[in-house]
Amino acid sequence: MRQQIVAGNWKMNKTLEEGLELTKGILEKVEKPKGLVVIAPPLTHLKEIGKMIKVRKYFHLAAQNCHHEPKGAYTGEVAADMVASVGAEFVIIGHSERRQYFKEKNDVLAAKVNACIARGMRPIFCCGEPLHIREVDTHVGYVAKQLKAGLFHLKEEDFRKVVIAYEPIWAIGTGRTASAQQAQDMHLAIRVLVAKKYGKAIADDTTILYGGSCNAQNAQELFSQPDVDGGLIGGASLKAEDFATIIAALK
Repeated sequence: MRQQIVAGNWKMNKTLEEGLELTKGILEKVEKPKGLVVIAPPLTHLKEIGKMIKVRKYFHLAAQNCHHEPKGAYTGEVAADMVASVGAEFVIIGHSERRQYFKEKNDVLAAKVNACIARGMRPIFCCGEPLHIREVDTHVGYVAKQLKAGLFHLKEEDFRKVVIAYEPIWAIGTGRTASAQQAQDMHLAIRVLVAKKYGKAIADDTTILYGGSCNAQNAQELFSQPDVDGGLIGGASLKAEDFATIIAALK
C-alpha cells in the first residue's frame, strides 16, 4: 500500500548525546503524523535512537548504508543483518553521496537491495541526475537506467517493499530546489516506468519521496503534488522544529 513518509537522513552529523536530544525534541513536537516518520542516524546511534522511538507507533529506524556481503574482511563496513539486529527497519541505498564519494556502482547497489530485503528490511533506493544531465534534458533516461539496474531484477513481492527517493543531485546541499512541478514531473515519470515493468497497481502503490533540499518552507508545496509521497530530508532533519514542520506537511 502506498504510504506517506518523511525520512530524516542525518548523514555524518550529531554525537550520540546530541542525537538523543534531537530525537527527544522531534518526539515532543510530533504526536500523530499523517504518515510514517523514519529516522536515519549514524550507525553508532542506531540502537539507542531505536530504543527511544520504538514506543511510538509511527516512528521507524533506518540505517544510512549497509554492505552487500553478509560478512567478511571488510574493515569499517557493516552488514545488513548487523543493522537489522539493532532494530533498523529501513536502509538508505544508493544515495548520491555514496555513488559519488564511494564510487558505488549499480551492480553493488542491486546486491545491497537484495541483502536488505533478505534480512527483512525495506530499501529506500535513491536515484537522481546531476546538473549537466538535467540541462540537456536526458534526466528521465538517466534515472531510468539507475532504477532498471538497481531494482528491476526484483520479483513483484520484493519490489513492493521498496521506497524510491528521487534526489536531483544539483539540488542537494546547494540551496537550490527543484520546483514543485519539476518534482512532480519526475515522480510521475518514475511511476510510469514502474508501471511498465510491474503494472499499474504496483506503480500506484509505490512510495516515491523527494530528496533535494526539501525544507520547512517548501515541503507543503512539494508534498501537495499527486505523485510526491513525502521526502528524504537531509539538513532540515537536524533541527527538531524544522523536521516537525516538514512532517506536518504530509497530505
